[in-house]
Amino acid sequence: MMNRKVRDMGLGSLRDFSLSEVRDKARECRQLVHDGIDPIEQRKSARSARMAENRKSQSFEDCANDYLKTHSSAWKNPKHRQQWENTLSTYVYPIIGKLSVKDINTHLVKKVLDPIWTTKTETATRVRGRIERILDWATVQELRQGENPARWKGHLDHLLPAPTKLKRVQHHKALPYQDMYDLMLELTTADGTSALGLRFLILTAARSGEVRLATWNEIDLEKKTWTIPAERMKAGKEHIVPLCSQAIDILKTMEKYRESDLIFSGTKKDRPLSDMAFTQLLRRLDKTDITAHGFRSSFRDWAGETTAFPREVIEAALAHQLKDKTEAAYFRSNLLEKRRKLMDAWDKHCRTISGKAMNIIKFDTAKL
Repeated sequence: MMNRKVRDMGLGSLRDFSLSEVRDKARECRQLVHDGIDPIEQRKSARSARMAENRKSQSFEDCANDYLKTHSSAWKNPKHRQQWENTLSTYVYPIIGKLSVKDINTHLVKKVLDPIWTTKTETATRVRGRIERILDWATVQELRQGENPARWKGHLDHLLPAPTKLKRVQHHKALPYQDMYDLMLELTTADGTSALGLRFLILTAARSGEVRLATWNEIDLEKKTWTIPAERMKAGKEHIVPLCSQAIDILKTMEKYRESDLIFSGTKKDRPLSDMAFTQLLRRLDKTDITAHGFRSSFRDWAGETTAFPREVIEAALAHQLKDKTEAAYFRSNLLEKRRKLMDAWDKHCRTISGKAMNIIKFDTAKL
């Protein structure tokens, strides 16, 4: 009886306990009742405490798997999960994967990072960030307590040299904007859809994936715009590209040979160009010292050094987010018409040699 209410409590099966053992357990329970403690609630509390303690012994690898299950579905690029799994399996799990997440400390984090911090700096910084996120997740889940031992600022920055001082950031190799005419002229004689796709990439200052996956429903030839949906943009925000005359001519040519929703389809009409298509084209042209992504730098250098267009217009053309939030708040417009003038000027530059504009809008349709 507890508080004048009858409570029934089992003491275990006779298959598991002898009669004398059950009598001892019953005596203990009666003593608890006498002391005003409900033995049923006490048993529930003890069970919950054991479960919580067992959960706190969850390994780092288990936590990492749970973190990936929770978060990877929201990542735009499916390759991100594979990159996480590869780096964790290669560098982290062999050292701390089987250890309880509550026992991970600074010494163990450094043990993971030390072998790769100076030799594979970029990879090491990503590994550190991934460990930090997993440990933050575990803390919120009440699987560990205290400061995050993988935190950089105010913690590991005192123990490890800054990545920027170990290895200079390698930017994508870019073609000098002064040489753009010669390249564009070469591309007019190159075979295949990839040559037209690369010209379109240059003229729109777009990223490779944005061009390769472009579809016809994103194009408005009447308004001369290309609307790239948010899910294909690095910043996760819809981007409208004003199309110059050369870009329009490329689209009209591709439209004559349209076989699918893709503008620049690969060898199979319903498949896009491969992610190596532009790189292989540049290699065939003996341009091994530049990359497709580098043309965005060529455009940025040209716009910044030779034109009077405002910086925010140039950055908007590249779909960059302004770092200064106050400045960004004043530029909520997409600056489309100003960007149109900028892209028209870029089009003219790509067709100009020795100060004279040349017509290089030629297509050998038999090569498509």
